[in-house]
Formats: sequence, structure tokens, C-alpha cells
Amino acid sequence: MDNIRDILAKNMRENRRRLGISQPKLAERADLSTHFVAMVEASKKFPSPEVLGRLAAALGIATHELFAVPPSPESALEKLHQEVMTEIKIVLYSIEKVVGDAMEKNTTKKGKDCENSKDIQERTRKRSNKKGVIRT
Repeated sequence: MDNIRDILAKNMRENRRRLGISQPKLAERADLSTHFVAMVEASKKFPSPEVLGRLAAALGIATHELFAVPPSPESALEKLHQEVMTEIKIVLYSIEKVVGDAMEKNTTKKGKDCENSKDIQERTRKRSNKKGVIRT
């Protein structure tokens, strides 16, 4: 579908169907003949810029949308790939943050445990000294 008439025809038809209107209804909205609308949708006629504007308005779209080409499967896959990679990066960042916070908390806890352990050892040594037991 590399012909501009074919692109226009397809986009007109799809937008008309999206609205659920017939060719005669579109023709009425755009102040055109039903025959002309049918010929444009069949790629047999090409409207003037003024008529393109009226058709777009009747379809509720911008004029340039009449010539929009859907993305190729390759570009759609590339876009999906980029979106997935962005999400993966966000998840990895979140995981790194959680793991880092947990490690920091654990290190702090270990430090407190070590301090507590030293306190316990010191108290035990003092008790032992009071009982006359000397420990080194």
C-alpha cells in the first residue's frame, strides 16, 4: 500500500467504519456526493485540499490523519522492545535499591550485634573477675 490514493482510501474507510456511518452519511456530512466519496474510497479519485479538510472534519480527525501510515511490524516490535527494556531497568533499579537497603540494615544490625556481643563478653568477664575466675 505505497500509493497515496490507497492510503487515503483505507484511512477514510476505517475512520468511517469506526464512526459507524455509511458512505452516504459521510458524503452528507462533508457536503459531497455519495458517488465521489465512493470513488475516493475505491482509490479512483483524489480530493482537493479543501475537500480533504471537509472529509477530515466529517470524520472528526485532523487532515494529516487521512494519510497516516500504520507502523510496520518491525517498528512496532522495536517500540515494544524499548518499552520492555525501560520497564526492566525500572524493576532492576527497584531491586538494587531494596537489596542495598536490606544490606545496609543488615550491616547496621550486625554492627549492633557485634557491639552487643562485645558488651556481653565484657559483662561476662567482669562477673568472672568478681567470682575470682580470671579469663583472658
